[in-house]
Amino acid sequence: MTASHAIQHKDNMKVPEPTLRRLPWYLSNVKLLKQRGERYVSSTQISKEINIDASQIAKDLSYVNISGRTRVGYEVDTLIAVLEDFLGFTDMHKAFLFGVGSLGGALLRDSGLKHFGLEIVAAFDINPELVGTALNGIPIFHPADFEQKMCEYGVNIGVLTVPIEIAQHITDTMIEGGIKAVWNFTPFRIRVPEHIVVQNTSLYAHLAVMFNRLNFNEIK
Repeated sequence: MTASHAIQHKDNMKVPEPTLRRLPWYLSNVKLLKQRGERYVSSTQISKEINIDASQIAKDLSYVNISGRTRVGYEVDTLIAVLEDFLGFTDMHKAFLFGVGSLGGALLRDSGLKHFGLEIVAAFDINPELVGTALNGIPIFHPADFEQKMCEYGVNIGVLTVPIEIAQHITDTMIEGGIKAVWNFTPFRIRVPEHIVVQNTSLYAHLAVMFNRLNFNEIK
């Protein structure tokens, strides 16, 4: 299954991907409201903060096992806990990172990923100056050690930050070794079996959209 499909949640509801993309925005906003001392929050209140229609927020939250009080809203602490559990942020998912370049190195340094349930436990690169070292306490190995390290660490997620020309080869290697989900940061659209989960996060694609819209606004 790729990221373009609706995702099957544990309670057998198919959650649309746009909803899954919005729920973390709601979570972050509710956490800010908690810092301001709020004990309850409504869809209307969240709507004013992040400029998403209140009816859409209510619809998205209908997938989450929580109910609000009439004219009061949702209890902030409960909503935070339920959203974090629903999104999988409370469970720690171990991952390997492939390609310790500038972007890969930045992800290794980002300790904040653990707050969202992702722990990169090891990285792989062919650069002899990196192999055998560690970055932010995370060991870096040669790709030849991948199968052995899979047995040691038991991960199921691969983070792909390699050069585009080897993206498919590394993806194939990961999947053959037992990786079940790939977080792809390359602009290459990798090919995977249907049962493998892929999330494409291309910084270049987002840049293209931003530049296009910026140019369009300047022309108007």
